[in-house]
Amino acid sequence: MIDATSLPQIIEANGKKWPKQPAMCMKKFGIWRRYGWEEYLKNVKYFSLGMISLGLVPGDVVAIIGDNEPEWFWGEFAVQAAGGIVTGIFVDSVPSEVEHIATHSGARFALVNDQEQVDKFLELQSRLPNIERIIYWEAKGLKNYDEPLLISFSEVLQAGTEYERNHPGLFEANISKINPDDIAFIYYTSGTTGLPKGARLSHRSLITTAEAFLDRFPLTEADDLISNFPAAWVGDSFFATVPHLLSGARLNFPEEPETIAMDTREVGPNFVIYGPRQWESLVSDIQVKMLDAHFFKRFVYNLIMPMGYKMADIKLAGARPNLGWRFLYRVADMLLFHPLKDQLGLSRVRFAVTGSSVLSLDTFRLIHAIGIELRQNYASTEAGYISSHGEGEIRFESVGRPVRGTEVRLMDTGELLVRSSSMFSGYHKNPAKTAETMSNGWCKTGDAVNIDEQGHIIFLDRLEHMGELASGIKYAPQYIESRLRFSPYIKDAMVVGGRERDYVSAIINMDFTQVGKWAERNRVAYTTFVDLSQKKEVADLIQKDLIRVNRFLPSVSRARRFVLLHKEFDPDESELTRTRKLRREFMEKRYKELIESMYGSSAEVKVEAPVTYRDGRRGVVTTSIKVREVPEG
Repeated sequence: MIDATSLPQIIEANGKKWPKQPAMCMKKFGIWRRYGWEEYLKNVKYFSLGMISLGLVPGDVVAIIGDNEPEWFWGEFAVQAAGGIVTGIFVDSVPSEVEHIATHSGARFALVNDQEQVDKFLELQSRLPNIERIIYWEAKGLKNYDEPLLISFSEVLQAGTEYERNHPGLFEANISKINPDDIAFIYYTSGTTGLPKGARLSHRSLITTAEAFLDRFPLTEADDLISNFPAAWVGDSFFATVPHLLSGARLNFPEEPETIAMDTREVGPNFVIYGPRQWESLVSDIQVKMLDAHFFKRFVYNLIMPMGYKMADIKLAGARPNLGWRFLYRVADMLLFHPLKDQLGLSRVRFAVTGSSVLSLDTFRLIHAIGIELRQNYASTEAGYISSHGEGEIRFESVGRPVRGTEVRLMDTGELLVRSSSMFSGYHKNPAKTAETMSNGWCKTGDAVNIDEQGHIIFLDRLEHMGELASGIKYAPQYIESRLRFSPYIKDAMVVGGRERDYVSAIINMDFTQVGKWAERNRVAYTTFVDLSQKKEVADLIQKDLIRVNRFLPSVSRARRFVLLHKEFDPDESELTRTRKLRREFMEKRYKELIESMYGSSAEVKVEAPVTYRDGRRGVVTTSIKVREVPEG
C-alpha cells in the first residue's frame, strides 16, 4: 500500500504510480466515462488552488452536499490539500438540517451538486451569513440564476490553473505540510437521540481505519468497487473511498439512484458493502419475484434453495462439506444461484460485507445459501473500525474479532470500550460530550455486547435501547425488528416495552408496494395506504410474520400486540436518521398515545400525525388505528 500520512498525499503518489490507470468510472447518459489517476490528481490540484484563490485558508470548513459523483471527492480532497476541513450533508436533507450543519460547522463555502441543492442554500442565505461562495458542478437549470454567490466547479478549476502561474509549487508545498493529526472531515452522526453531533476525524484515523479494513479484505488495483453509500456518512470513507485510495481499486459511480441495480450488474464489483436494510431489501426482492414468477421457476427455486441452505449451514458451522454435497451445490449453482447472483450484479463478488446495525439470521443465511460469503463489520464514527469476520471464521451471532491495532474492554455494565489510532478526535464545539465519550484514552461505544472465549464480539443492542420488562426480563429490540424486516410485507418495525409494562408490542410499517400486489392477487379492494393498512386481511398477513418471529424468542419477550401504522417512518419527519436508523426516543414520544393503547383495553385509537410533503408544505393525517392481538404460534 501507499506510504503516506494524509489523503491528498496518497492521491499524489497514485498519480505518479498509475498515471493512466482508471481510478474512477462515472456513468453519464448510458456511457461509462473513465478518469485515470493523473487526471484525478489534476482535478484535485487545480480545484484546491482555485479554492485558495477564492479565499480558503487552513482550518476553513467547506460543506458538501450532492450525489456520489467524482466532483464530490475531488472537492473533498482538494479542500483537505489546502489545509481545510470538509463536512458532508446528506443529499435528502431538508433546509433546517442543512442550516444546522452549515451553521454548527462554521462552513465558509458550500460545494453542491445541482439546482435543488443550490436552492436550499439560497433559501437559507439570510440565515447563513458565513457562506461566502456556493460552488455547483451540475449547471442544468441554473442558466438564468443571477446570484453573486454562485460559481461553477469548472470556473474554480480554471481559476486554480491561473493561480498556479503566479504560485508554482504551492499545491505540493501545501500537502507536504499536512500533519497526520490534522482534522480532515467533520462527520455529523445520525442523531438517534437528538441533534446530530459533529465528530472530528483526522487523516491518521481515516487512513488507519482503511488499513485495518484492507488487512481483512485485501483489495488491489485490479478490483472494482461501487460507490453506493452516502458520501456524507463515515461508512463511505471507512469502507469505500479511503480503501480505494490505498489499494488503487476502481471506484464506480452509478448514473442515478434508480439505476444502481442495472449499473452494478454492468460493473460486476469484486467487493460490495451494503447496510442491513439494503441486504434485507435485496432478499425481499428475491422473494417477491419468486411469488410473481411462473410455476416452473417457483418449483425450481423451492427445490434447489434447501441445498443452498444446507451448504450454508455446513460452512457456517465450520465444517467441510463432503464430495457429494459439493457436487450437488455446483449443479445448484449452475441452475439457480449463479444466474441469480448475475441478476443482482454480484457474480464477481469476492467479499461482501454488512454493517451499521443488526442483520437478521434469515437474511444472512439466504445470502450465504446462494453462494455469497457475507461477513459482518462493526464500526462507529467515534471508535473507528472495531471488528469484523475474517476468512474461515464467519459466525452469524457475532460481529467478528477486533481488527488489527484495536483493543477492546468490556465493562461490568456490558458496555464496550475501544482504544485504537482509528478513533475520532472529539466532537466539534462540544468538549463536554467529548469528555463524556472519551476516558483515559478509551472510547465509550454505548453498545451492549458480550465477548466469547474465541474473542468474538456478540453485539446485542445500544445500551440505552436494551429493553427491560416489569418482570426484569431483558429483550433486544433491534434483534426482533431485524427478523421482522425479513418479511417481504414488512418495511419497518419498532418494538416497544418498558419497565412499567408486562409484555412487548410492535408498531409495524407494511411495505405498501408488496402488500398492494398481494391485495390485488387476493382481490382485497383498497383505496389508499391508510385504507389498506387497516384491512383485517392485511393484519392477518402481518400476524403470520409476528408468529414466525415469536417462535425464535423466549415466551416472556414475545410480541403480544401490534398495530399497523397508517404511514411510513420518515426521515423528513425526524422519525429516522438519514442512514435509516430509528430515532427511538423521539418515536416513543411522538406515538405515546398509540403505544399506551397497546397496553390498555382500547381496540383502536385515533391518531393525528403531522406530515411534511416533498415541497415543504405541512399537513395533518387523522385516522383510527386498530390494536391487534398476536396469538400463540
